[in-house]
Amino acid sequence: MPKARAGASNLITDIPGLRIGQAHDTALRSGVTVLLSDTPVAAAVDIRGGGTGSRELSALSLSGSVEKIHGLVLSGGSAFGLNAATGVQSYLAKRNIGFQIGAAHVPIVPQAVLFDLLNGGDKNWGEAPPYETLARRACAAASPDFSLGSSGAGFGATTADCKGGIGSASLALENGLMVGVLAAVNAAGSATVGSSRHFWAAPFELDEEYGGYGLPDPLPGDAHEVRLKGGSRQNTTLGIVATNARLGRAELHRLAVMAQTGLAKALWPVHTPLDGDVVFAISCGALDLENPFADLAELGGHAANAMARAIARGVYEAQSFGDAWRDPPSHREMHG
Repeated sequence: MPKARAGASNLITDIPGLRIGQAHDTALRSGVTVLLSDTPVAAAVDIRGGGTGSRELSALSLSGSVEKIHGLVLSGGSAFGLNAATGVQSYLAKRNIGFQIGAAHVPIVPQAVLFDLLNGGDKNWGEAPPYETLARRACAAASPDFSLGSSGAGFGATTADCKGGIGSASLALENGLMVGVLAAVNAAGSATVGSSRHFWAAPFELDEEYGGYGLPDPLPGDAHEVRLKGGSRQNTTLGIVATNARLGRAELHRLAVMAQTGLAKALWPVHTPLDGDVVFAISCGALDLENPFADLAELGGHAANAMARAIARGVYEAQSFGDAWRDPPSHREMHG
């Protein structure tokens, strides 16, 4: 099998043509992350969580008639955050990006949200939630380079025992195929093994990208305890997997399904009734698979590992907000 390594930036934007924009509000303790592409991209989605919040996902179903999309949005704010896609659509339409129907341009911008309404931020926004405005700011800031941890949709995210955040990772194969992943980690479960500093995703780490701690030996006594964030801090992990391979809707759906297993490699427990886990898959390239079945299986396996790495990076890079936000602390605040 082809050997693999992290891409040049170890970000989803190692896939050519992709840009990520992010915006958040410190007082709100919430934000928006937007994926934009130089050209429309084929897309699919896989849904595993028991409490999803989304927009335009039916367009990505196997029976959907929409062939390409023009952007993707991950957002905080639960159902209130769903107007972020409106901001992205307005931004793109103003630039004549979207399906052209007569003189109109209609951008297709699917979205998924996470719940961060009860994290202590000021959610008294009046008559209109701020996510549409935040989304426009994110679009204007879109770039191949972007911040991990406490940024964008991950700004107010948490896990069972420490802060969550935005993570990303990429993988390049010797045959030229690539996968890149973006994750917004706001899970009900934990990314670490028991109360230790070690990540469940340790076996898949490259270049000490989340501390190089490895797995604990022996396992801590509380490794098998189910720890849930639960209650007021509702949950969800959102992901996007991108590839430079030319894939159709059915193949992209399978890639999204396989990438979802990365959540199980990085979080425990996962896909709970409290989670709204959603993974998008997009095809941004023109490389044909030489062996469609074997190569897709290879891509899916690497996508799952990259997803696990992105989740761990999102938690590892999250920042502490000091005395103003002591519950929960960041991973680095807990473990140095």
